[in-house]
Amino acid sequence: MGIFIALLDFTDQGIRNLKDSPHRADQFTAMAEKAGATVLAQYWTIGSHDGVLILEAPNGEVAASILLALGAAGSVRTTTLRAFKWADAQGLIEAQ
Repeated sequence: MGIFIALLDFTDQGIRNLKDSPHRADQFTAMAEKAGATVLAQYWTIGSHDGVLILEAPNGEVAASILLALGAAGSVRTTTLRAFKWADAQGLIEAQ
C-alpha cells in the first residue's frame, strides 16, 4: 500500500459551496473505500493550500483514479505527492 498526500485548493465553485465541504469529504471517503483505498486523514487548512488529504492506496493507479474523480467534481484542484514511511525510504536510499 502506498501513501499519497494531496494538497487541496478550492475552486470558485468549491469556495461558494464551502459549507458543503464536510459532506463532500464524506462522499470522497466512501468513494475511496469502494476503490480499495483508505483516507487516513483530512484537514482543512489556512495558508498556501485549503486542505490536505492523506490517502493509502494499493497503487498509484488507484490513487490517481480517485484523485482525478475528486478534481473532476469541480470543487478542488489537487497537487499530489507520493510519500514513503521511513523504513520504505531507507530501503530505497540503501538500494542506490
